[in-house]
Amino acid sequence: MRLNQLEVALVISVQAGLAAALAWSIGRDVLGNPAPVFAPSAAVGTIVAALGQRAHRTVELLLGVGLGIATTDFLLTILGTGFWQTGFIVGCAILATLLLFGRSGAAVGQAGGTAVLLATLAPAQKDLEWPRIVEATVGGVVGLLVVALLVPLNPMRILDRDAAPIFKCLAGQLREVSAALSTGDQQRAVRALDALRGMGPDLARMHQALSGAQEVVSLAPARWLRRRDVERFARATAQLERVIEHSRGVARRSAMALEYHEPIPPELPAGVGQLADAVELLRREHLAGRPTERTRRAVREAVSRAGRARALGVDEFGDAVVTQLRTAASDLLRATGCDATSANREVRNAAQRGEDSVRAGGTPG
Repeated sequence: MRLNQLEVALVISVQAGLAAALAWSIGRDVLGNPAPVFAPSAAVGTIVAALGQRAHRTVELLLGVGLGIATTDFLLTILGTGFWQTGFIVGCAILATLLLFGRSGAAVGQAGGTAVLLATLAPAQKDLEWPRIVEATVGGVVGLLVVALLVPLNPMRILDRDAAPIFKCLAGQLREVSAALSTGDQQRAVRALDALRGMGPDLARMHQALSGAQEVVSLAPARWLRRRDVERFARATAQLERVIEHSRGVARRSAMALEYHEPIPPELPAGVGQLADAVELLRREHLAGRPTERTRRAVREAVSRAGRARALGVDEFGDAVVTQLRTAASDLLRATGCDATSANREVRNAAQRGEDSVRAGGTPG
């Protein structure tokens, strides 16, 4: 994960350097500005924006520049120039931007910076407005082109960097629940539940990474071949959150079954552990762009073991664990690409096979 983070940091640094150099060169050689400050500034602002926000950031830059120019031109004709006029104009430009666009850092920063520039330099240098707009446009466009054509990020590495902690935590805590059921350690199940409840920040980062990966496969021709993989991951993400929610239910019901000393057939912790294996397989198969058949087999095995546990005999909360595991398994199958009807049917069939194997005195399967 640290290597992935380093790779992303290096790529963004290279992109920012290239964008700044290209924007400066265009500003000087094409636009004729001997000191083109605004073009490289806008280019770097676009590059360093959060992944998934770069096109939006470029639009905000341009809107901020335009609003700063409009506000400053209007107020300068009424108030003139001076120290208090500068402060008043800048404040009005930022206020107008906040009222129109909300707390958008890019738009507010550009509106304020443009107002400062025009309010302080307008008396000594005329006609700054048009070069400011042109350079900001050039810089933003150069930034987007560098992102799209030069050193584009690998979208699946972006996703795996922020999805890996989620898969690791989910699989790890399911294994903790499995171990708690095996050893009768109720507090271990409670700790696993607390860890599953604390996954909100990781999920937020994964959504941001997904937005960034979708941006890359939309802008960069070199990454268009990964578009289907990113779309598949996006569909799986919605189901993964449901798997996490139902895994919390598995942990909660397991803790209650242990608290009331209910019988725990060995197949029940084995089924929970098998579900953890399926979660890890899903991550690996998505990252490699492979079919998800191994994940599906692991899910069916987990459900089959849960069915055996039910047939061997569980009480109220143990039965609830089986139900929650089956629901999580159905959502995990949907994360592999199954539709809801097929996923539910596979889960029912696997659970029935497990129950039938107990009645027939057979082995799990």
